[in-house]
Amino acid sequence: MEKIWLKSYPSHVPAKIDLSQYNSLAEVIDEFCQKFADADLVHCLGSRFTYKDIYKRAKNFASYLQNECGFKKGDRFAIMLPNLPQYLVALYACIMAGIVIVNINPMCTHYELAGRLKNSGTKGILVLENFAKTLQEGLEDTDIESIIVTSVGDMMPFLKGSLINFVLRYVKRVVPKYNLKSVNFNKAVEIGEKDGFRAVEISQNCTAFLQYTGGTTGEPKAAVLSQRNILANLLQMLAWLDGDIKDGTESVLAPLPLYHIFAMTICGIALGLKGASQILIPDARNISSIIRALKKEPCTVFVGVNTLFRALNHNEEFKKMDHSKMKFAVGGGASVEQDVFEGWMDITGKPIIEGYGLTESSPVVTVNPVRMPEMNTIGLPLPSTDVKLLDLEGNEVKLGKPGELCVKGPQVMSGYWHAEEETKAVFTNDGYLKTGDIAVMDKRGFLNIVDRKKDMIVVSGFNVYPSEVEKVINNHPGVLESVVIGVPSERSGEQVKALVVKEDPNLDDDSLKAYCREYMTRYKVPKIIKFVDLLPKSPVGKILRRVAREMG
Repeated sequence: MEKIWLKSYPSHVPAKIDLSQYNSLAEVIDEFCQKFADADLVHCLGSRFTYKDIYKRAKNFASYLQNECGFKKGDRFAIMLPNLPQYLVALYACIMAGIVIVNINPMCTHYELAGRLKNSGTKGILVLENFAKTLQEGLEDTDIESIIVTSVGDMMPFLKGSLINFVLRYVKRVVPKYNLKSVNFNKAVEIGEKDGFRAVEISQNCTAFLQYTGGTTGEPKAAVLSQRNILANLLQMLAWLDGDIKDGTESVLAPLPLYHIFAMTICGIALGLKGASQILIPDARNISSIIRALKKEPCTVFVGVNTLFRALNHNEEFKKMDHSKMKFAVGGGASVEQDVFEGWMDITGKPIIEGYGLTESSPVVTVNPVRMPEMNTIGLPLPSTDVKLLDLEGNEVKLGKPGELCVKGPQVMSGYWHAEEETKAVFTNDGYLKTGDIAVMDKRGFLNIVDRKKDMIVVSGFNVYPSEVEKVINNHPGVLESVVIGVPSERSGEQVKALVVKEDPNLDDDSLKAYCREYMTRYKVPKIIKFVDLLPKSPVGKILRRVAREMG
């Protein structure tokens, strides 16, 4: 496909990025932590940490992993944390030591956790104590040798941190009892300082992350993301934002979880090169905490998803706040709806810059121009990114016609971890990643997603794959068979609905939902369960999901 989108690029954006600027992400971390040493990197729960603070702890934590735990370059280490300063410490530590990071959603069940730990061959994990019991239940038959446990208040000043931990443990009682052979995070950092960090040689070809996703099809699997993949995407985004964000002046509200590829790449690493401070929100579902954080520290850039923007648009406190310092918001994870875009503009006077990406592309593929964003489009392909739209036979469609969006660029993964067949299935013969999304390109090169080729459900920006949910439901002894579909939800964009044929006539939806909660993260658990006598099937017995949607 002719790169017609280049003609629509803002004047400051190059057609290609220069990947020779850095050999590794470790060089990026070293550069911005030294350049902006005395600037604030993190604001969290009323405490501040400079780039120097985080960098020092990261080196010490890396030293602990190397010297006390025996981690070598290429070994896998899991991080199971919400948005806390400890996450950035562990992230930077692993990057500097060449250790492959396996991000884990802390809300996952022991069943999901065990699958990821076994599949990745992870040797160690940093986990928040609130979720340590989940880890304990999911440890069997894994390769975990080193467990570091942290508490919410561990990096806060002593009295404040102690009070936070006391309230969470004994007043709110959100820390279940657990029994693990583990080391406290602060103790690990202290030990590491005595041993000293040893720099290792890291190239762009080294694996940086095993990032779990459902992929463009099937059950969750790990996208293998190299140093080059992540470097490319952060340089692509910084080239796009050049002139719109300034060195050492930006304050970025980061409510999206850093274990998610979008927030991790953009907030966790890329904006460090601009010396931005991150306002970390441990729980984005708590709108009050976002309001409190913004009152203390107004942001210049807001990173969110459609459901969060919608919630804030309906919040009276947010409507009354002074948004004059905000430059723009960035929307990812799911499409930003028109009424949400317009409502945000009415309240803040600033646009939501929408883009498109997926885990397999580190993640950003397209984005709207910052100074002239448009609604109902995912924008233009980033520098050094090529796209084409294919019909069902694999032929390129004519301009203005819908086709499956396929992507090639330095940010695209090499494949799925230990999944050769799945990898082959998502790449064309000429090396384009098949996204599974149906898009249309206009004559200016702007893209718009019009449908999903696959049946993925997007709940508040998180991907839910029907086959994964159906597998759990069908394991229930009272279920004969089921089909899972997505239905519209004003609150979360979409919600999960299951049509179920009973084996046990006494089965009810409450007990089935309770069963699902044992094996799946809450956003995957069906909000609606409808019991039916029969499921629609083809002559060969395949369940017809399209007809099921009509039934639903």
